Amino acid sequence: MMEREIPVYEKYVLSTEEASDYFHIGVNRLRKMIRDEPEAEWILWTGSHAAIKRKLFEKKVDAMSAV
Repeated sequence: MMEREIPVYEKYVLSTEEASDYFHIGVNRLRKMIRDEPEAEWILWTGSHAAIKRKLFEKKVDAMSAV
């Protein structure tokens, strides 16, 4: 069965690597943000792995003046 590739801009959640590419923020910086705010609304925990809710993180980035 062939798997369909979903474009990053259509995904609900992104891995830290996908979010790093999409938002042009380093993976280590994203992981630090996740460590600093583990209960943030833009993080979806799947077991011990954090995924980034794209639209909510976009709002956070929009409100930031520096990363």
